[in-house]
Amino acid sequence: MGSVVDIKLKRANKVYHEGETLSGVVIFSSKEAIQHQGITLAMDGVVSLQLSAKSVGVFEAFYNSVKPIQLISNSIEVTKAGKLPSGRTEIPFEFPLKYTLRCDVRRPLLAKDLTKSCEFIVHSLPQKGRLTPSPVDFNITPDSLQNVKERSTLPRFAIRGRLDSTNCVITQPLTGELVVENSDIPIKSIELQLVRVETCGCAEGYARDATEIQNIQIADGNICRSLSIPIYMVFPRLFTCPTLETTNFKVEFEVNIVVILQDDHLITENFPLKIYRF
Repeated sequence: MGSVVDIKLKRANKVYHEGETLSGVVIFSSKEAIQHQGITLAMDGVVSLQLSAKSVGVFEAFYNSVKPIQLISNSIEVTKAGKLPSGRTEIPFEFPLKYTLRCDVRRPLLAKDLTKSCEFIVHSLPQKGRLTPSPVDFNITPDSLQNVKERSTLPRFAIRGRLDSTNCVITQPLTGELVVENSDIPIKSIELQLVRVETCGCAEGYARDATEIQNIQIADGNICRSLSIPIYMVFPRLFTCPTLETTNFKVEFEVNIVVILQDDHLITENFPLKIYRF
């Protein structure tokens, strides 16, 4: 093994809040002492369009025209040019809060520079006050479904329920209930699908990409009619954030209630969500 550089944050979960200080150590390991021309730390926060596998062949031209949006960029010099001894060297650092941390060790002309990046999570400060619940009652029948070409071919069914609120606190679960009143065809499964909708734009237009980030089953098999089924979904920490809308990009969330029948008919009802941090 040659020379290796690493970054270790003091906070194991890598979660920080506005106004806090990001601190840790730069760890340098080498079998022998080496010369360097300075060690710097750089922090960047960038919003950029990334093509998912399903978007390949669709958004390439648009992707090339969308420039990354720089939210923050800053750097500090950890140590000036000098020499690092053999073995393990730890250099402490502190930084105003940002998004991505990168350490660069500049080497002499014939030696390869060393670089290490470390991602961490920034939580916005909780909003003051109390969130007003926005309960939604729903009834799903063949007549209520959208984008149906041949409504006469649909089986007969009636499903009702309630979401306790579509204004959601990110640290609290989405809750409600669902009741199957009747269905001509036996039910195979009922699922909750959480979807993240990301929109990024420029002068040429907007690109919108919806990604399923969580799917949980709330009922299995041909459940009893008129039985109340609880709806309970915890928002996944690494894949959700408060709903965000800016001039150039948006991050929004939706939940789908998906009922799968034995003949593989899919019955889907969509509910936009607003997620907050309180």
